[in-house]
Amino acid sequence: MALFKSIFTISALTLVSRLFGFIRDVLIAIFLGTGILADIFFVAFKIPNLFRRLFAEGALSAAFVPQFLSLNNKSGFEHAIRFAQEVLSILVLVTLGFVVLMQMFMPIVILLFAPGFLQSKEKLDLAIVLTRITFPYLIFISLVSLMSGVLNALGKFAAAAATPILLNVALIGSLILLSEHTQTPAHALAWGVSVGGLMQFIWLLIYCSKLGVYLRLTLPKFSKEVMLMLKRIIPVAIGAGVYQVSLLIDTIIASFLPSGSISYLFYADRINQLPIGIVGVAIGTALLPTLSKSLIANNEKLALDTQNRAIEFSIVLALPAAIALIILAGPVISTLFERGQFGADSVVSTAAALSIYSIGLPAYILIKALVPGYFSRGDTSTPIKIAGFAIVINIIFNLILMGPFLHLGIAAATVISAWCNVALLSVFLWKRGQLKPDNLFLYRLPRAILATLIMGCLVYLGAFLFEESLNGKVFEKFITLIALVFLGLTSYGCITIYFKVYSLKDITGVFKQKI
Repeated sequence: MALFKSIFTISALTLVSRLFGFIRDVLIAIFLGTGILADIFFVAFKIPNLFRRLFAEGALSAAFVPQFLSLNNKSGFEHAIRFAQEVLSILVLVTLGFVVLMQMFMPIVILLFAPGFLQSKEKLDLAIVLTRITFPYLIFISLVSLMSGVLNALGKFAAAAATPILLNVALIGSLILLSEHTQTPAHALAWGVSVGGLMQFIWLLIYCSKLGVYLRLTLPKFSKEVMLMLKRIIPVAIGAGVYQVSLLIDTIIASFLPSGSISYLFYADRINQLPIGIVGVAIGTALLPTLSKSLIANNEKLALDTQNRAIEFSIVLALPAAIALIILAGPVISTLFERGQFGADSVVSTAAALSIYSIGLPAYILIKALVPGYFSRGDTSTPIKIAGFAIVINIIFNLILMGPFLHLGIAAATVISAWCNVALLSVFLWKRGQLKPDNLFLYRLPRAILATLIMGCLVYLGAFLFEESLNGKVFEKFITLIALVFLGLTSYGCITIYFKVYSLKDITGVFKQKI
């Protein structure tokens, strides 16, 4: 249950961050809508975020945490911290050099990431300017990810999980306070991205120092421990970031589609990211150090049990979220975004994309639960092969579906790719004997599926009965949507308890555990 306690801690703080994120997205929808300006900002925001999720979050977490734990266990805390300082020094050098290089060649970078912008000089020039403003964010967030890895390895999850809140606060503040003083609201948002990264860095620096964890800059030293970690980083980045690579491919292809396509996908993905962040990221973050500790202690049985509980927990939470988003896609998008520059046509196009993305929601979360099964054992070659295959599948289906279905075809290709990834990750773990569904998993799974179907019927019935309210004024829509969400949560909770998926004792036990 300690794993679930860690997951709950991360999830609760992520939920707060996502709520601030919704406020941010609502303001972006009001100021930018789904037009050219929005498309350009989303590209400028997505490019540094891609590298963040591939290298800073994905690679550092997966390659650094198991190694830090192993050194801490075998050689002591001081040796582990010295290793972290060596990584920090190299990270500063590499990210600083990378950012300078990207600034110099930004026109080429934009053409690579959004080649469709070449059709409009105005789009291209503005994208170059905004991405140059946002890109320093990568330096700060890379350092934040390293400090987060140290804290997570030590079982301190709260401070790192709270950092995204600061980024959202910075973006909200930039829109409200700077928009009137910059050339466009998109310029204000771009500055907010870099300022938000600085705020996150300062926050964790202060928190680490209070715990007595001091990461000082030293002369870059490529010790054998650092070389081992660097050897693992590239394949880990691709293996852990296949979903982000898929989204990048979506952006590249969407840049050739009519204006608004990138924005439709962005807003739909933002909603889809809520359960992914609350459940998937939390499970992946908590699972990696937990599995690593079990394997360091040569307790394969505990590792298998932990893996089963993580996958089971992923399914139990992801299935109802996916069904609810599919049913309520229209009301959710309308309630959150339909105002200002975000009109009725934008609602229809974005809601359709959200419905498709939601089909892949369980897959996105299961990837977070399956990948640590490889990384905790030091295996990075298998995930990279699987990820590479999934990316190829994504590209093929993008090219097949984008013609007849436009941005909806791009969303569908991402879903197909994600499910292929899950299937292959599961099969290879199972063949190695590192994934064995136990009796408890087989008992809970069908009951969770049945509970989800019943909940879905109730939510659909509620949406049908209150259709007029869902199409009413903003406040009326908001209250009705909240009521339907509450109906879904309470009905699913009661049904899962009735079907004995989880007992009240299991649930209350989570809150009594210390981490």
